[in-house]
Amino acid sequence: MTGNRAIDPLRLAESALEAAVILGVTAMPVAWRVLDGSLTAILTLMLALLTSGVYALHAVTFDCFRMTGHRVKRSFSVTQSKD
Repeated sequence: MTGNRAIDPLRLAESALEAAVILGVTAMPVAWRVLDGSLTAILTLMLALLTSGVYALHAVTFDCFRMTGHRVKRSFSVTQSKD
């Protein structure tokens, strides 16, 4: 792929939500009792890193599906047979 592509706001929002769920389930129960300014900054950094990672994975996966035509062919399942 060539050229610059703009950031998709819906994909970014979905990635941020998924990162927040991951962080909320894993870190917040432990960190809630000792939450202070420095821990909040660390959790914010972790949220940004998780968001960018999830966004990148979604971008690669969905762009690959679009380029290879998997959505059109509906060839997601490997267990379905044609007989």
